[in-house]
Amino acid sequence: MMPPGRKEPISILDSPEAAGAHSLFGLNLQQLTDLLAQFGTPAYRARQLSEALYRQWDEDLAEISTLPKNLREAMVEHGYKVGLPRIVESFVSIDGTERYLIAGNDGQTVETVWMPDGDGGEAGDGTEAGTDLRRATICVSSQIGCAVNCQFCLTAKLGIIRNLTAGEIAGQVVSVLKRHKVEIGKNRINLVFMGMGEPFLNYDEFMAAVRLLVREVGIPESRMTVSTSGIMPGILRFAQEAIRPKLAISLNAPNDKARTEIMPITKKWDIGHLIQAVRQVPLRPKEKVTFEYVLLGGLNDRERDADEVGQVLRRANLPLKVNLIVWNPGPGMPYSMSDPHTVHMFQYRIKFNNIPAYVRRPRGRDIFAACGQLKRTTENLVQLG
Repeated sequence: MMPPGRKEPISILDSPEAAGAHSLFGLNLQQLTDLLAQFGTPAYRARQLSEALYRQWDEDLAEISTLPKNLREAMVEHGYKVGLPRIVESFVSIDGTERYLIAGNDGQTVETVWMPDGDGGEAGDGTEAGTDLRRATICVSSQIGCAVNCQFCLTAKLGIIRNLTAGEIAGQVVSVLKRHKVEIGKNRINLVFMGMGEPFLNYDEFMAAVRLLVREVGIPESRMTVSTSGIMPGILRFAQEAIRPKLAISLNAPNDKARTEIMPITKKWDIGHLIQAVRQVPLRPKEKVTFEYVLLGGLNDRERDADEVGQVLRRANLPLKVNLIVWNPGPGMPYSMSDPHTVHMFQYRIKFNNIPAYVRRPRGRDIFAACGQLKRTTENLVQLG
């Protein structure tokens, strides 16, 4: 068989950031076709390899019996491997949520969360699952750490370590699906790209992962939501995508002054310009933009804050809803949780402004798996097999 040439034609393998430069997982069908052509194989072998990677979830080239043995041996000889990210530590919450540390090919770990029955974040967007189907939500990371520096988020304490590759992003999903023996098409799975990192600061790899998950794994884009802190150039690029998840904006304050204090990125892109960018995104029928709002006790959770948020969002003139998130505590964080009455009144005032508002259920607080808690924490937690 013809060995690969000196320079790989696979674009993501040329990246100096790519973890495991010979991993197959993360390559789309065209890239697999180009790669296998170097071994002198017919094009249909690429589809067989794609099926093994993204539908059968094989973890070793030796398991892929649809490929000829001599092809598999040649690929191994030239350093290729499946390279599916692996779960190295798992933690379980009293509410059934599971948090995973998932390692890429360089051994560095990132966090992914499995939430059986979801967290209510899908409420009001038309994608709620019926009671006849098993359903769950997977919270997916796009970076190790984060550079945005939201003051209420534990992930910000890590800073940015590195971007994840498309294979590492999509691989989190497949590793968790395989662990739970999920059947695509039979079980209702939602994906939320709301884990570690800012997806729009790793835009190309994030979107490549989305396309893999839609085209190769078979998860509909309508079951995916991406959350951004408000990276305006990313939002404008996102508006041009043919395949894209639903959009969520992390708002968290009623005005620029208050938002800047907890989200310094507001200095670069204020709320007004952010909403203008969001209005460029063409929405599907019945689709709504989600505005996420983390309630910080005594800081942004007053009734007048709710009224100001309502006024800002009414002026946006968008199909939208608000997801209210009670702040999830973490060590060394100088904030407090809003009490239930305050949360109820805030929700009531938002609704009074004729805006749908839902309270997200906290999932996995006891294992640092809830929104804003992801920091690869392992201390004082029970490890699962």
